[in-house]
Formats: sequence, C-alpha cells, structure tokens
Amino acid sequence: MKMPVTPQKLATYLDTHLECDCGHEHYASLKAVKVGEGALNELPALVRELGFKHLYLIADTITNKIAGERTMEILNNAGIKATIRVLTHAAFDEATVGELLIHKPADCDVCVAVGTGSINDMTRFFSFRCGLPFITVATAAPMDGFASSIAALNVENLKTTFPAQPPTAIIGDTDILKNAPYSMIAAGLGDLLGKFTCLCDWKLAKIIINEHYCANIVNLTEDCVQNVLAGADKAKDRDPKVIGEIMEGLVLAGVCMSLAGNSRPASGCEHHMSHYWEMMFEQAHKRPAPHGIQVSVATVLVLKLVEALLKRDIDFNAARAKAKAYDRAAWEAEINAAYGPAAPGVIAMENKAKKNDIEGCLARIDAIEANWEEIKGLLAALPESENVANLLKGLSAPATPAEIEVEGEMLKRTFLYCKEVRDRYTIFQLAWDLGLLDELSDEVIASL
Repeated sequence: MKMPVTPQKLATYLDTHLECDCGHEHYASLKAVKVGEGALNELPALVRELGFKHLYLIADTITNKIAGERTMEILNNAGIKATIRVLTHAAFDEATVGELLIHKPADCDVCVAVGTGSINDMTRFFSFRCGLPFITVATAAPMDGFASSIAALNVENLKTTFPAQPPTAIIGDTDILKNAPYSMIAAGLGDLLGKFTCLCDWKLAKIIINEHYCANIVNLTEDCVQNVLAGADKAKDRDPKVIGEIMEGLVLAGVCMSLAGNSRPASGCEHHMSHYWEMMFEQAHKRPAPHGIQVSVATVLVLKLVEALLKRDIDFNAARAKAKAYDRAAWEAEINAAYGPAAPGVIAMENKAKKNDIEGCLARIDAIEANWEEIKGLLAALPESENVANLLKGLSAPATPAEIEVEGEMLKRTFLYCKEVRDRYTIFQLAWDLGLLDELSDEVIASL
C-alpha cells in the first residue's frame, strides 16, 4: 500500500506495509487500538482473537489498584489464564528485569503492561528479550511511548535507550484514563507540545548532516498534534472525549516512531533535557516531575533559546575558530562533573559518535552557513515561547523549570550538556556548533 500523503485515521497505519515517497517502506506492527468508554471489557475478546492463552501481567502497587485488579477480574471471569506480578523493584533497572524473569510463568505467551511510562518500557524490553509479544493496558495518558519500538531503562546509572518492540495491542479505557491525576493528563498534552521542536530538529538534521527524512511522517505527526491541541482547553474538565483524543494522539505519535524506525518523529532536544533531569533526580534519590510535564517545560526553554539565536548576527568564522579550539580532555572533565555516575556511558557514546570532533563540527558549520536562510526560516516558524507557556498556564500545568525544581547549576548544566544524552542532531547541537550555546543559555536563564 502507498503511504498516504494526506494524514489519515490511526487504523490506516496499523500492521500495514506502506511504500513511501521518501524511499523507505514503513511498517508499524501494532495490530489493534481500543480507546473509549469501557474499552477494558474488550480485552478477553481481543486476547482470544489474537490467540493468547496465558497472560503475564506486570504492574506496580499503584497501577495494580487502578487497573491491575480489575483486569485480572475481567480475565478470570472470562476463563482466561492470567498471572500478575506487582513489582517490588520499581527503579526500572537491572534488578527489575531480574524480578520479572524470576517470576515469569514458564508457559505464558504474552506480557501485559498495566500502567504507563516506565512500566510500558520495562514490559516492552522484557517481552522483547523473552521473545514474547505484549499488550498495554493504559492507566493514564501522560506520554507518547505507548506504541514505540524502543525502551528507555536505567542501566549502569544512565538512562539508556534499547531496541525493543511495539505492543501488539493497546487498550485505553477512558473510564480509567479520565480519573488519572490531572498532572498526568497535562503531561500527555505536554509531551505532544514537544513535537514542535523535535520535528524541527529532524528538519535541521536533514539539511545539515543529510539525515534521512520523511515528510509524510512529519505531516502526520504535525496534524495529530494540531488536532489534539484544538480541544486541549477541555482537558481540565476531564472530558472523556478529549481524554480519548489525547490518548489516540499519543498512540499515533508512537506509531510514527515505529514507521520511522526510530524516535525522530517524537523526541528531540526537549526530551534530552527531560532525560537529563530524570537522571539527576534519580541520582539525588528524588522523584522527578512526570515526563510529559518535563518535556513541556523543556519545550518552552528550547523555544526561548531559538528566539535568542534568531536575534544574533552569526559570525561563522568565529564559530570555526571556536570549533578548532575544542579540548576533548576538558570536555570529559565537564561531563564527569555534569553526569556523575552516568558519565562513563556518555563518554563511551561520544567515543563512537564523535559528534564533537573538530573535523565533523567544521563540516557542519559549512553546511549551516550555506543553508542559513532556510535554517532561519525553520526556526522562525516554531511557536512563540510565550504562547506555549500561556497554554500550559491555562491548563494549570508548570511552564517554568523552577516549578519542577530545576534551577541554578542543574539548569545551566542541562543547557550545556543534555545534548550528550543521545547521538542526534538537534537545535542544541546547532547552537553548540555555532559556538553560542553557553551565551544563549545564559540569556534564557536570565529571562526566567
């Protein structure tokens, strides 16, 4: 089937091989999405349709109360064999994998993530490594990772992304979703807001480093975000229709990641800020704000940095001189200070990626200068930071880093070093290539 040029409904993109004008064939293996009132009651029929016999449910103490117990009841009443593990190791690290493996029923043929975020990622990774499919029963709609094919886990103190698999099916019962803490509803909207900057990152990567780019996936993602945000003002009222639209939008964002084969359509520098904050809070044994809340705050900060960049007259020769003065040993010392126990993983990533090496930086500066008018146009087309901040405030959601306990040295280090979390070209890498990241971040922080 031909990849549609005009965005279509979610079902169009499920379990269908799509030949695209970008030169790639896209495929999302997700087979079914059930979103709506009472959707959890459709689980037994779905399980039978897919041919599963023994379900291994994975929950934590909170999601078990929200949906785990009810899911077990529905399955038991339907005569479907199911076992549930309520996690005691909730750090979503190596110990969590061990716990799931120890308690895994020998004859289970599908895993079921009861929850969101980290529970989904852990179940996605665990099931993939065990050679089993998995299903998601969502307890809230705070993030876009439901349909993703990658998993972010804490390994050796570093938030690390691993290849995994999308779920076979996703259930989003609005009777459950609408009762989630409002912060999680706002987080879902916040995660969608981050698509503006992450898609700009992808467009920049196409221009500057000739990364593969799919306009059809970008259009689909942008259309999804605009449609959801059109009714965002009703989210505060827990309107089931709006909550369902948020859930479907988040699932579609994940499907776009599957279609692309990576997280480009849904994750960029705003997510790198969030990942850095999560690592820092975890190292301090503190609980971070929900991922989507962090992403929305980060999106405002990225937009502020873009606005500061657009006011500059770029001196490309000065950028080249600064690139030639790059001191790898000094950078490593800075990374050790900024990342603590996670620094070895960051340094190892840079050893492989070499994104800060002088030769590569000089080549990128040449590309930036040659395409500067087009690049400025892309940056200027982004939403204004004030408008996004006002949207968040209207939803009673945090809009500044101070509101999520990110201030001072942590905030400055975030601007300077969060780009090292991933090997990916972003707005922050652009500012670094131009030798302006330090100065621009100071301007943004002073404006808060």
